Amino acid sequence: MTTTRSDRAARTRQRLLLAAAEVFEEAGYERAAVTRIVERAGLTLGALYFHFGSKQGVAEALMNAQSETIEPLLRSTGLQRLVDITLVWAHRMQYDPILRAGVRLAVEQGSHGMNDATSFEAWRELMRGHLETARDEGELKEAVDPDRVAKFVVGACTGMQVYSYLATGRADLMERTCDMWSLLLPSIVPEEVVDNISVDPGRVPTS
Repeated sequence: MTTTRSDRAARTRQRLLLAAAEVFEEAGYERAAVTRIVERAGLTLGALYFHFGSKQGVAEALMNAQSETIEPLLRSTGLQRLVDITLVWAHRMQYDPILRAGVRLAVEQGSHGMNDATSFEAWRELMRGHLETARDEGELKEAVDPDRVAKFVVGACTGMQVYSYLATGRADLMERTCDMWSLLLPSIVPEEVVDNISVDPGRVPTS
């Protein structure tokens, strides 16, 4: 019984997140009404307030759910895993409403009274962990600081998606992401290791 109730709660929460993501993506934070979100989800205001507390609570959950839409798809480790994270991110930014809304909310949060770097710091911590693994496996040059690279990649991806969205509706985001790695890898990876790291969009899982 407990498991069934827990599963039902998880499904309700996911329905609310998906509906909120679609509404935030369409309307932006300020114009996204909670009534519109629950109508889209086919649920009640009580369900939204129970799971998230407020519209801001839903927004924060979406911002912090970004990595959850990517990491489970990957099996690689070290530096290749970091590259793969960005490739899957660039691909899913074309169609994944939860990822797209989370990114939009994180970037635009200053316009709706929020100032929370949690989602960016979560990406930084995640990437730093994979870079530290890469360092331990000899995939980074000795002088390279994993945390500095992680901060750079988070900032670069944030800027790239904004530029790509304005220029092409994100149609060229994958190309820009691959260009970033083509420029960055030679400066952080030993020459004998560079060819072992694949920057191939074909690595993105299709399901």
